[in-house]
Amino acid sequence: MKTNKPKVIKDYRKLSEELLAEIKQYYPYGYEKHLIKFTNAKGEIISAFPYEGEQFSYLIKMTKQEAKQIDQEEDDFDEDEIVGEEINQEMSQSDEDLD
Repeated sequence: MKTNKPKVIKDYRKLSEELLAEIKQYYPYGYEKHLIKFTNAKGEIISAFPYEGEQFSYLIKMTKQEAKQIDQEEDDFDEDEIVGEEINQEMSQSDEDLD
């Protein structure tokens, strides 16, 4: 499916809290299995995962090692690897604020 959204490449460590919360909702089981590799304009091989936001199509840069580490350290996921209640409440409150 093609979109006319602007394409943006962002580093995971530089994401806003709001975008990070959206991505955690979209990828509740972690990021590692969703990583793709591409060559940037400088000829460097980059790994990233895709995310379709409301206004932009993102590629979120992250190494495989970073993805593993984040998946292991992430405390927003409960033992079933589902986003914790606190994040769900934050997302619900954000949705209400938009109405």
